[in-house]
Amino acid sequence: MTIRLAVPNKGRLQQPTATMLKQGGFSYEKTDRALAVPVRNMDLEVLFVRTDDVAEFVADGVADLGITGIDLLTESGMDLDIIEKLGFGHCRLTAAVPKISDITSLEGLRDTRIATSHPVTTQRFFDEQGIAITTVPLSGSVEVAPKLDIADAIVDLVSSGSTMLINGLRPIADILESEAVLVGRAGTSAVNGTIAQVILTVQSVVAARRKRYVMMNAPADAVAAIEELIPGFAAPTVIPLAHDGMVAVHSVVDSARLGRVLPELKEAGASGILVLPIDQLIA
Repeated sequence: MTIRLAVPNKGRLQQPTATMLKQGGFSYEKTDRALAVPVRNMDLEVLFVRTDDVAEFVADGVADLGITGIDLLTESGMDLDIIEKLGFGHCRLTAAVPKISDITSLEGLRDTRIATSHPVTTQRFFDEQGIAITTVPLSGSVEVAPKLDIADAIVDLVSSGSTMLINGLRPIADILESEAVLVGRAGTSAVNGTIAQVILTVQSVVAARRKRYVMMNAPADAVAAIEELIPGFAAPTVIPLAHDGMVAVHSVVDSARLGRVLPELKEAGASGILVLPIDQLIA
């Protein structure tokens, strides 16, 4: 039975998703007009759909797995499991007002009109806060709503915040943190076969992006100090070199630690330090 994976066909998640699938070894060819393509090296078909529709495709059983944003999953209201957070597409759903506004808090938005492309999420959030608002659903150009007197404030996706600043808006508070996620129906992550293979492959790519493979030469008597710095999963790999008393040390290191640990490795006696990216990692 062919498994289907729904992925974004355009937008901010499209290219990072394609890159991740390529890194995971999914072999397929996509043309501009392709709506679905087979993956050569597994019993899988990739469906290219609007990011907003991914959750519904999965919930309806058209696709077995999907890649979308937490914000869109929340807005859809579909009861799907987040199988894996993918580490890209980070953004925030943020409430903002014009810079000249006197409003400085969420409470100050009581009884205001709020324009947003996420009306369900926005209304639910303010209902939970006990703050009465009127949502003004917009599919685009949300930032200009206050200028056109369509709304008093907005709730919109923010990455850097520069678009809001350009449009004379001031953030009040974040109401949702979002990033790309792999989703499936309840119990999907426990299924074997191709689904399990796809999930494990995606998870291996996500895990690899947080790690680096580090290789170096060092005196044999420095191995203990080096192992303290980069213990790896169980222990670093130590390989004798041609010169007596010298070894090669290989280990996997958190990428976030590299800036601190590289000088410490050099101080411990390591030389010829080489840092390599990892495509996939299964711990």
